[in-house]
Amino acid sequence: MIAFHNSLSGRLEAFEPLDPPRVGLYTCGPTVHDFAHIGNFRAYVWEDLLRRHLEYRGFEVRHVMNITDVEDKIIRKAAEAGVPIGEWTARFTQAFFEDVRTLRLKPAHHYPRATEHIPEMIELLRRLEERGHTYVADGSLYFRIASFPGYGRLSGLDRERLIAGARVDADEYGKDDPADFVLWKAAKPGEPTWDSPWGPGRPGWHIECSAMSMKYLGETFDIHTGGIDNKFPHHENEIAQSEGATGRPFVRYWLHCAHLVVGGEKMSKSLGNFYTLRELLDRGHPPRLIRHVLISTHYRKPLNFTFEALDQAGAELARIDDLRRRLADEAAGRRGPATMAERVEAAERAFGERLDDDLNVSGALGEVFRLVREANTALDRGELTAADAETIEGFFERADAVIGTLLPWDAQEEIDPEVTRLAQEREAARRRRDWATADRLRDEIAARGYQVEDTPRGPRLKRRR
Repeated sequence: MIAFHNSLSGRLEAFEPLDPPRVGLYTCGPTVHDFAHIGNFRAYVWEDLLRRHLEYRGFEVRHVMNITDVEDKIIRKAAEAGVPIGEWTARFTQAFFEDVRTLRLKPAHHYPRATEHIPEMIELLRRLEERGHTYVADGSLYFRIASFPGYGRLSGLDRERLIAGARVDADEYGKDDPADFVLWKAAKPGEPTWDSPWGPGRPGWHIECSAMSMKYLGETFDIHTGGIDNKFPHHENEIAQSEGATGRPFVRYWLHCAHLVVGGEKMSKSLGNFYTLRELLDRGHPPRLIRHVLISTHYRKPLNFTFEALDQAGAELARIDDLRRRLADEAAGRRGPATMAERVEAAERAFGERLDDDLNVSGALGEVFRLVREANTALDRGELTAADAETIEGFFERADAVIGTLLPWDAQEEIDPEVTRLAQEREAARRRRDWATADRLRDEIAARGYQVEDTPRGPRLKRRR
């Protein structure tokens, strides 16, 4: 039985989809104003694990992830760069999809863009207006939260003590209540606008997800995920406007991912600990190890990202790689029955059960590495056969279909971990101004078939052609 911690109830609940084996899954996607950072990808990798495990258990997942391509930050950054908004968002949308492929996330079935779904948003706003949930002030349309008695149910906020959320805009001075939120923003000079029954303007942030999720998954669907910072106000507002328009439950299971911190501190450009995926790749860190670090901590616990954690991930995965090589070298030629068949079956059963328990990935990985230890011990004793090797390899392949890091990635995409270590040592020597050591390490890196480039963001490794 699969069970998830449902943020709506605050407790662990058995997962019972509306129309089994089909599952509707909506995940909050990127706002394409810049390159996605590793905090974003902590959530995206966890959501990939969620989908993969559901499919491993036989469900047919229909996955929708939105692309927010009109929003205040986008407008501001495009204007500062002197670039048309469409060109700006196209650049970072393409970059996002490249990053998705780099980390081997399964592509969603639909990536709806906000600017391509304005008619659906306007129709949803009409329905809210007809049901008495809206009002106009200073040319903008607002949701009156006093009209929705269930407001605050997801976040646990007391309506009487509610204050405006983090994304309340400075221009919303005309609201009847400071907690009300904008549905349609009146047009401003230089901003993209669309015609609407309330005058020219653009959609508010929250209405996008309601309109697009319901278009592709229906008015009620199974799972909605996102980062914990989206729980309020974004997801709370999604519930209010969706259920306010339809009169039906919006989402059955709400799942939220905790923050990523770097070295125990909140990720911040001012602290110098803010990393995009591309910056880590430029420093020579293999994407397989990055994915493994991002996936290895339970999603409801904060993830402390460190470069030591990347090294540890490399050491962990090397244990599996080494065992697979030993099986190929030492067991492949031995005839006889599979002596570990029952143990492998038990490991796979426990692996699945751990993930059934609110995606307990650390427990699931523990089952994998327990089997690795036992298989190595059996190899030391000369007990394993070719049948054992095939049985164990089969389990690794099935488990990797869920975790996504247990088997080696394309060797041409992978940078030798030893070369990465040398590059890190060289960077440390350069910081100490130990140029002789830095030059020696550069030569060692070159001898292994790589060249190192020094960039403002750190060393970048490339294979020599």
